Amino acid sequence: MSPSETERPSGVDSPSEPAGGALPAVAPQLRALRRQASLTLEAAARAAGLSPAHLSRLETGQRQPSLPMLLALARVYGTTVAELLGETVAGRDAVIRAADMEPTAAGGWTYWQAGAPGRGMQALRVHVPYGSQGDVVRVHPGEEWLHVLRGRLRLRLGDSTHRLAAGDSAHFDSLTPHRIAAEDQDGVDLLFVHTLLQSPTAALCLGPTPGDAS
Repeated sequence: MSPSETERPSGVDSPSEPAGGALPAVAPQLRALRRQASLTLEAAARAAGLSPAHLSRLETGQRQPSLPMLLALARVYGTTVAELLGETVAGRDAVIRAADMEPTAAGGWTYWQAGAPGRGMQALRVHVPYGSQGDVVRVHPGEEWLHVLRGRLRLRLGDSTHRLAAGDSAHFDSLTPHRIAAEDQDGVDLLFVHTLLQSPTAALCLGPTPGDAS
């Protein structure tokens, strides 16, 4: 998935699906974090694999970002999805209790923060619905690790396709073009960990692989 990350739908600027729930203060937070990272709209959009027009609409609240877009922008800005959403977490406890993991919906995905803020990695528990990300290729510096909790996952790494069942894991260099999709109609549940990279490194992002197909 996933960790900056390039998120490029097959259409150059296809609109994001509404998140279905409130994404608190995400538009001004996106703008503030971009300025804090000293990135122009064009530079941030390029690093995240979005068009400047699409990022502008996200920053003005005209579109709601999907979870893959939030992951991409979090990597570009060297932060977490929680900070992009304006969430605050008290302290930095080593233990994260299940009762404290609040679900957040974005673009059809549902995720739970499974790690502490301010670390060099971000850990998430994620539900990916069927058909999600079928047209998204991602390339970014860093590493990703994922573990299938329930369901079946199709993972594309470069020119190879892998099918993972519950209990299977994958750990790979994120510069390898990759994408995921749920094989089952009721989706797939994952544990997902990615490295967080500051924006100067994130600028190394590459574009999607031309003509990539499932």
